[in-house]
Amino acid sequence: MAQPERVGDRESSVETIQRELTSFARRARATAARMHPELSLVSFTLLSHLDEQGGCRATDLAAHYALDKSTVSRQVSALERAGLVLRRVDPDDHRVQVLHPTEAGAEILRQVTVSRRQIFGERLADWPEEDLARFAAYLVRYNEASREG
Repeated sequence: MAQPERVGDRESSVETIQRELTSFARRARATAARMHPELSLVSFTLLSHLDEQGGCRATDLAAHYALDKSTVSRQVSALERAGLVLRRVDPDDHRVQVLHPTEAGAEILRQVTVSRRQIFGERLADWPEEDLARFAAYLVRYNEASREG
């Protein structure tokens, strides 16, 4: 693993972070494809969000992930064709359709979640607990800043 050239060299540290996050994203896409070949990382992420939120509108998905509505529409259509997502009329506003995972979609999420936890557990098995807590806090902080800006 490449290290920044000097401690305190902000530019070098930012470059290393960018490179390592890019590498992480590539591995995440490849891992997602191996876990469930028909489910892309984007589709898995959207399905997970629907499950966590108890359903939501496609426009909410697009806004939350800063994705183009057409991208979300294509992904949702693929999830529907695969029988992993269904649309229900919003009881509060009958003009709105809310997306929900089907039982098959929820089952795939459970299976993939177990596999992902196992993989992460193995990769992080020899990390001290303080390092895990610090890493987790940094990731939360980074993602919160990403949502704000």
